Amino acid sequence: MAKPDSKGARSRARDLIVQSLYQKQITGHDIVELLRQFHDRPDYQRVDQGYYDEVLKAICEHRESIEKSIEDIADRPLSQLDPVERGILLLGFYELQSKPDVPYKVVINESVNLAKRFGALDGHKYINAVLDRAVKKFRPDA
Repeated sequence: MAKPDSKGARSRARDLIVQSLYQKQITGHDIVELLRQFHDRPDYQRVDQGYYDEVLKAICEHRESIEKSIEDIADRPLSQLDPVERGILLLGFYELQSKPDVPYKVVINESVNLAKRFGALDGHKYINAVLDRAVKKFRPDA
């Protein structure tokens, strides 16, 4: 099992979480199927497995409330976001709301990096702007 405190392993877990959320949007797979498929991937051995499992399950379980939070802050409906941006925002909003041990700057930086790797050309700018607004709401003392 990958070391939970390894920054690289945590970043790789976020990569897989976004890929899993993308797959869920495209295929409609449930959490059991997603976990089965992603646990079987060789790159799963290199991630913070506990973080991946915990966060993916929580996002899937609370998806509707997280999406409502995104819609309250974003300047466009979720239906207008591509699946990659939507997955990144689901992860970023979840971490801002439910993972106070993860500094908000880390949440934004990791989300922007995910958008640069997986998203549309300037999608990272939109992700950054939405998460900046979310920080003011969910972590006002930051």
